[in-house]
Amino acid sequence: MHNLCVAHRGFSSRAPENTMAAISLAMKQSYVQWVEVDVQLSKDGVPFLIHDYKLNRTTSGRGLVKDKTWAELRTLDAGSWKSKEYKGERLISLDEFLDTICGRLRANIEIKTQGDMYPGIEEKVISAVKRRQMQNDVVLTCFDPLILARVKEISRDIQTGLIIEGNPSDLLLRLQLLRCSFLSINYRYLTADLITQVTNYGITIMAWTLDNIGAIKSIAAMHKGILICTNKPDIWYQAMF
Repeated sequence: MHNLCVAHRGFSSRAPENTMAAISLAMKQSYVQWVEVDVQLSKDGVPFLIHDYKLNRTTSGRGLVKDKTWAELRTLDAGSWKSKEYKGERLISLDEFLDTICGRLRANIEIKTQGDMYPGIEEKVISAVKRRQMQNDVVLTCFDPLILARVKEISRDIQTGLIIEGNPSDLLLRLQLLRCSFLSINYRYLTADLITQVTNYGITIMAWTLDNIGAIKSIAAMHKGILICTNKPDIWYQAMF
């Protein structure tokens, strides 16, 4: 199988993103090899899955994620916004997520932070990965190069990847300096030259976020090693088979 499928925040077109429902639905699809999720910290330092810095869009809560304790966050409804079917769906901790996918799926974990919003988040995520000996199955990604540099300072055997929306001329140099083995990039910025440079250096490319058959086929035709990140794993399957 080539151009492996990465379920973006789980099977997020059908189930509420970054919840156990979305993760479990992705796992039920035999063709899904990877899952992408986002991690932040609660006020009391528990790493858990959520994308936005505010609770408003995907939960029954209001305000900033960082201002709520894990006990408070666990009481929120993280499913009703998607559909009545998922009413009562809860937010899940990073530990719960990793326990669920261990030995079954590989994971791209985006560390969602800005500046010093979450002091120590790198150590907490790395510790959770290492406790389960999942270093070979997890890549930690971030838009912030400083976060990626810190991850490498803490543990050289953790795989890292830069997330970028663009194609700067020094992109390969940035990846080399950061010791990244992974590039997460908006698919619209992929070029044949970039793909050749990056893959020749041994770096895996993940293109995001592709939700229609034409786009998936187009990117897949550029290089068989490009991972396809999608909200619709079923559409990936239609495009590839």
